[in-house]
Amino acid sequence: MTQSALSSLTLGYRPLWGRTRRLAGIQLYVHEDSGSSADMAHFLRTVDEIWSRQAPPLLISPQSRQVLCNLLEHAPQGSPWIEVRGDWLQQDEGIYELVQKAKARGLMLVWGGSLADVPDADAARCFASSLLSLPPQGAAGLPNVVRPSQPAKDADREAASGFFATQPLNLLDGQMYQSLQSLELARSCLDEHEAAAVAGWPVADTMQAFRLQQPQPSRDALFRLMKAIDKEQSLDVMEEILGSDPVLAYRFLLYTNSAALGLRRGVDSLRRGLVMLGLGTLERWLADQLPHACTEQDLVPLRTQVVLRARLAEQLIEAGVSLDLQREMYLCSLFSQLDLLLHEPVASILRRTPLNERIFDAIVTRTGPYAAVLQMSQALESRDPAPIRQLREQEDWEAEDLNRMLLRMLGELRLGMPQAQT
Repeated sequence: MTQSALSSLTLGYRPLWGRTRRLAGIQLYVHEDSGSSADMAHFLRTVDEIWSRQAPPLLISPQSRQVLCNLLEHAPQGSPWIEVRGDWLQQDEGIYELVQKAKARGLMLVWGGSLADVPDADAARCFASSLLSLPPQGAAGLPNVVRPSQPAKDADREAASGFFATQPLNLLDGQMYQSLQSLELARSCLDEHEAAAVAGWPVADTMQAFRLQQPQPSRDALFRLMKAIDKEQSLDVMEEILGSDPVLAYRFLLYTNSAALGLRRGVDSLRRGLVMLGLGTLERWLADQLPHACTEQDLVPLRTQVVLRARLAEQLIEAGVSLDLQREMYLCSLFSQLDLLLHEPVASILRRTPLNERIFDAIVTRTGPYAAVLQMSQALESRDPAPIRQLREQEDWEAEDLNRMLLRMLGELRLGMPQAQT
């Protein structure tokens, strides 16, 4: 039996965010494991079988020259977009020849590198787009750094303006940008320069920008859940919508366990809360949340990334476990980053709810049966293969199984999620 290409690879991913701050694509990091040579044609066929038509476009980012060359040589027309690192292109004439042939076959190629090193016109014609990184000095007068917690001093501002006066970098319209640390820079790329996408989101700077605002559930999620109640949709649909916003899910558990409701048993899951609360009470509670609901679009990528990690954790939990345990694993991952959204220590946040100790242990002390799954779902969001491989060996995960679960989760996503409500 032919060995699957997925057994010889280590995969990771990063979301691509569009101008509406919704999911515009997925960047897939592809590492070849030591001592192996993966059949990349087989890999592409596997991806094609798993990827749904509703899923966002896929950008494959090879992390070795060998993987890149194999893809350029064997990928058929209609394959996902392929990133070509600019430094490899410049250093290796053989890669440049493969790029020209791949372009002639109709492949969609993306040049990856620094904005300061974009290729010349002849080389640029081989690429449909570019994935540009920026130095800490940023571009267009905006530094690519997390904003300070204290206002900048006049001397600091003068030094920054002096730098841009002598070494300006201008953003290019319509391209993709990656690893931005500044929310203002991300806004400029998407809103003013019509960037095709931003790879990753400036989480730390977004938290800093909104640190003084009271965290609230998303208005879109509230409207979706209210519409689901009006249409008498299934409990599964309502649970999915409720779990699509970590702040809403947490507020819901606080409410169902409040003294005002006087429920006899502690509610430790979204589904049990829906059953015990009743739709009429739920609808009234949702209406009470609307006047203060969050409409900040810059927070959508942050909340959506939390949901993607939770979906992956739900996939990674051992096959064959009950649906209740899968839901518990989802909730564990969903709440694991509440400190980012609620601006307080996660241990304090979790102690306000009667959640199972397994959830608390995995998030706070990184112990217990859910800890490894939580850590792996986080590791898979990175370009670095070392933590993935270490956890894989430690927990006896097979590379093929792990990669297939990741691809299945990503392939089931929908372009433009989460759905905006008007």
